[in-house]
Amino acid sequence: MPPAAIRELRDLTRYRKRLIQTHTAETQRVQKVLEDAGIKLDSVASDVLGVSGRLMLRALVRGEDDPDVLAELAKGTLRNKIPQLREALRGQFKEHHALMLRVILDHVDYLESAIARLDGEIDRVMVPFSHARDRLDTIPGIGKRAAECIIAEIGIDMGRFPTAAHLASWAGVCPGNNITGGKRRSSPTNHGNRWLGEILNQSATAASHARDTYLAAQFWRLSRRIGRNKATTAVGHSILVICWHLLTNDCDYNELGGDWFTRRTDNDKRRDHLIRQLHHLGYGVTLTKVA
Repeated sequence: MPPAAIRELRDLTRYRKRLIQTHTAETQRVQKVLEDAGIKLDSVASDVLGVSGRLMLRALVRGEDDPDVLAELAKGTLRNKIPQLREALRGQFKEHHALMLRVILDHVDYLESAIARLDGEIDRVMVPFSHARDRLDTIPGIGKRAAECIIAEIGIDMGRFPTAAHLASWAGVCPGNNITGGKRRSSPTNHGNRWLGEILNQSATAASHARDTYLAAQFWRLSRRIGRNKATTAVGHSILVICWHLLTNDCDYNELGGDWFTRRTDNDKRRDHLIRQLHHLGYGVTLTKVA
């Protein structure tokens, strides 16, 4: 049983996650209503619910249907695309579209207010754990909010997990163990904490886009062989193992670099591997040692 503060933090972060998912679904509904009305605002504006987008949507709800007037509501750099906006805002926006859009926008406003209130409360509850959160924030792919979610799920006391492997097994991200006749076969991961699994997968995906990092190198190295989904799970496992070490040893993340797998490979094995690749391509190779 985790401490009361961790249980409270867990309730808050889980509910915030569900509200964020609902907000995302409502954003998609806005786009669906606009597409049904023949309005292609998302093809010009990268954020339909941005400042400019909301001004245009509210104007549509009020009954304004002149594309020239709507396009002039654009702010900032979007004003450079006013001609494209005029074309995108021509459609058949009817009364029932306005009603649906008004309800959706009101719900979006409520969700954003609720998420902001939860963020404030989470910040208050996180004060005793801010040091641990800052430690996890040093890992590529993990930001402040992701670190809060991880702490809410596993706590900061790693004493109940003797090793990082115990934590990975509890979380359900450790590799399966299927050995038959002395041969190791592919097997799925076991069931574990799905809330933690979701945030680890999101963090792994973010880490894969980082430049010159160990986790990104691991992802792309594995994805070529086992596919992106399994590579994401493997990187999520690595992130959780790193979290265990940082919380256990009270230290920051030590970046190994994107060339770690190249540096650690035995030179003779790497040479032979490259020669075999060239042979498969139909090239003969003669090696000459250079200084």
